Amino acid sequence: MKFQFIYLLITFFILAIPVSPKELLAAPYYEGKVINIIVGYSPGGGYDRIARLLAKHLPKYIPGKPSVIVGNMPGADSMIAANYIFNIAKPDGLTIGTFNRGLPFAQLLKAPGVKYDLAKFSWIGSAASEATALSILSSLPYKTFGELLKAKSPINLGSMGPSDSSGQFPLILKEYLGLNMKMIIYPSSSDCMLAVERKELDGRGGSYSSLKPFVDRGLVRCLVRGRVSEPDIEQLPVDEDLAKDKTAKTVMAMRSGPDRVGRPYVAPPKTPTEVMNILRDAFAKVANDPELKVDATKMMMDVNYVSADETLKIVNDVLNQPSDIAKEFSKFVRF
Repeated sequence: MKFQFIYLLITFFILAIPVSPKELLAAPYYEGKVINIIVGYSPGGGYDRIARLLAKHLPKYIPGKPSVIVGNMPGADSMIAANYIFNIAKPDGLTIGTFNRGLPFAQLLKAPGVKYDLAKFSWIGSAASEATALSILSSLPYKTFGELLKAKSPINLGSMGPSDSSGQFPLILKEYLGLNMKMIIYPSSSDCMLAVERKELDGRGGSYSSLKPFVDRGLVRCLVRGRVSEPDIEQLPVDEDLAKDKTAKTVMAMRSGPDRVGRPYVAPPKTPTEVMNILRDAFAKVANDPELKVDATKMMMDVNYVSADETLKIVNDVLNQPSDIAKEFSKFVRF
């Protein structure tokens, strides 16, 4: 009887602890473990910097407080990383990854090297949306995009090529709106901006978050943007609004779609639902973490969570484009 009484007391004490069912599941699973974030680019770029920012603050929102480390797997414009996560990484919630938001275009166009199906990843969501804008040197005489369209001499724009928004956006502006420009390809956005600093280039297109430090310094000004916006560039004309042709508007809208996805995060296919719910909840909460926001401001970056459902819907919208639109879009995209 004495032992039964002690057993009942222990049982009552355990049941009285206010622990949710999710915590009972997650804490034993993640405790003492390591989550690896695979970044499809080399260290230093926007995808890498956001991943390291998340790695610093995510543990406090995952029951069991696992360590989170970042590893880089560059190559093939991040397709190597996407292929690894899809085909090799274990679906155990301990490996997640981020890659080029433009990879839906590679799958749509059946680019060589695509060995993934974005619709089958276990989607966590996105850590940030990314507005795309065209910037030119502030010292140039063009104050508006309308003035730039009247330029008689071509402007020299840097890009990372037609697999990246820095290349796709200006090429589409040239094709449908008549932007007079020449494109010069560089290995990275930092190389592009160094060339702009040296006045070897007249500007470049790309993510506004990458351009903002140079806008704030007065080196460049932005003249036109895609449909995704940020407070600083809301007043700029939108490419779709300037287009007259229905096909042009469709192509521009299609290019802008992944900008909302921005910084996508996925886990391997068939990662258990209960684990995915924990990761999605952690990403949603960490995006509003006050300490993360302070760090993000210092890094001149923005973090905002876009849900798994919304990111997957945007991806599927791209993947389900009709063949004639895919053929037209292939003029501006290469992988």
